[in-house]
Amino acid sequence: MLKGKTILLGVTGGIAAYKAATIVSRLVERGADVHVIMTASATQIITPLTLQTLSKNTVHIDTFDEQNPKVVTHIDLADKADLAIIAPATANSIAKLALGLADDMLSTTMLAVTCPIVVAPAMNVHMLEHPAVVQNITTLQSRGVHIIEAGTGQLACGYVAKGRLEEPEAIVNYVEQLFSLKEKILINKKVVVTAGGTMERIDPVRYITNDSSGKMGIAIADAAYQLGANVTLIAGKVSTPIPPYLNTIRVESAEQMLQAVLSNFDDANIVIKAAAVADYRPINVSDKKMKKSADELVIQLEKTTDILKTLGERKTNQILVGFAAETNDIDHYAYDKLIRKNCDYLVANDVSIAGAGFNVDTNIVSVFSREGKIVDYPLLTKQEVAYRLLHLIAQQTN
Repeated sequence: MLKGKTILLGVTGGIAAYKAATIVSRLVERGADVHVIMTASATQIITPLTLQTLSKNTVHIDTFDEQNPKVVTHIDLADKADLAIIAPATANSIAKLALGLADDMLSTTMLAVTCPIVVAPAMNVHMLEHPAVVQNITTLQSRGVHIIEAGTGQLACGYVAKGRLEEPEAIVNYVEQLFSLKEKILINKKVVVTAGGTMERIDPVRYITNDSSGKMGIAIADAAYQLGANVTLIAGKVSTPIPPYLNTIRVESAEQMLQAVLSNFDDANIVIKAAAVADYRPINVSDKKMKKSADELVIQLEKTTDILKTLGERKTNQILVGFAAETNDIDHYAYDKLIRKNCDYLVANDVSIAGAGFNVDTNIVSVFSREGKIVDYPLLTKQEVAYRLLHLIAQQTN
């Protein structure tokens, strides 16, 4: 999986820097071309010569130590990298990355990379739990940086607690999994994705809607595109940019979304309904702005058409995936919805949990099939949830 891949490994000045030797060795064994960048502090723990010998490449420490006059080294490294890793990542290096500081070779290079970034924190438990460090890690996750959580065990300071660098073998396995998630597994597949919330008009300036940002659905559509699919994104009200290369149909109401989905349904291979569609709409919609008069206003509502149920009744060979945003009894409600609406998969999340609700860049989900719950995903970026979900679904299409 790593053959021919160029990987940058940033090593910072935590005691776990000695594990970088094993990380480099394992990556090279799997075929990667590894280029190591060390901070000055890291060189106090493990020598550059060790990592140079293992990687068969020059180890970079000083931004101004330009050995090849034909290139600017930190830009050259950033341009050719397929993946960048910081392991161990100290509190200081995490803060620099979160704030966009560039005062040494590693931090300068990390600002220039456009490839995926993996950060593996390692520090004392109190440092790891400090609000500033927690916020910096959350900031990185919101930008799509992959975080390998620190493990629990004996720390250099003598504590037995969370803060250990994850073991080298696990880090390398994680890297391999990231590359496997980007394989073009959906070529020649048509994928239809709905995203965002719908708006049900009361009058020309007022409407009923919900808190959906569309981030999860857009992440799924983007991931499907990256995996080679022919993607149609049907988007309602969203609060995040839609990549311009996605074939997008913009809609407003539940009825408009229904018609757009039905017109793209018959020849679809996979339909993922991640949108939050209104269950009710006003019976009477005023064509003029309603004026304030009485102390109370009663608006009569009627049910909208259940899009997921309609698709479940009409599907033939399509794989149908529904979403359920719940606040309690997740397993019960999710499986019940899957059966009632004839889905192949149901993705459920508890929107009352921090990091799993609306308008955030992360999610915590469980995936159900007719056999019951098949996987629980921990706190991940919505992009990573999207890739993992599509890989799971692709197993049934091939």
